[in-house]
Amino acid sequence: MNKVQKIISLVPSQTELLFDLGLDEEVIGITKFCVHPEKWFRTKTRIGGTKTIDTEKIHLLRPDLVIANREENVKEQVDSLKQFTRVYVSDVKNFADALNMISQIGKLVNRESQSQILIEEIRKRFARLKKINNEIPAAYLIWRDPYMTVGGDTFISDMMKYCGLKNIFENKLRYPEISIEELQTLNCKILLLSSEPYPFKQKHIDELQPLLPNTKILLVDGEMFSWYGSRLLHAPDYFEQLMQTINHGL
Repeated sequence: MNKVQKIISLVPSQTELLFDLGLDEEVIGITKFCVHPEKWFRTKTRIGGTKTIDTEKIHLLRPDLVIANREENVKEQVDSLKQFTRVYVSDVKNFADALNMISQIGKLVNRESQSQILIEEIRKRFARLKKINNEIPAAYLIWRDPYMTVGGDTFISDMMKYCGLKNIFENKLRYPEISIEELQTLNCKILLLSSEPYPFKQKHIDELQPLLPNTKILLVDGEMFSWYGSRLLHAPDYFEQLMQTINHGL
């Protein structure tokens, strides 16, 4: 396999993964949402947003590998890139998919041993999480006006299980719109408000709490639930702390 020398990443969590695999000069372009690592965010060439990539700019940069994701990027835009360069498209719906993606990218960028070390460390840290027998009915909001949640076929829903939570919308797909009435009817005990893509704040808890008096509402770090690259190293400790908060007073 030829050495990959010019990489463009269209996915924030996979950009962070490339950094943690020891690539620096090789990564020549990232999106405006690739905020980690901060020094790359400040210095690397921006090629638009995850769903609004500048294909002409990418063409001029002449990458030999573009790293994309089925869910986060627009198929038509990614397909147009395939006309002139190699494109890897990940499709991550659960923990196993995430580890497989890390392995595949490791092979693509000639960092196979580093990616395997990373995978083993992630496995080890997740294995330390306490096993939960009785999961608490919960929902996770990603958007407001309208309220949108996560279905059972999403990576976020899979991560909820590691926090001892049962997604009350696991029978739905992708990111459905929902109502307050559904949260009430389905006996939602824990409602998680994510920091991204919608930046939920305390004022939104104050707004929802009177409508859901029997629900514990918490703000959570969306990166810990939705970033499926090397950020997974830090997720178990975060989930452990979150479980303590959830179980306090229940």
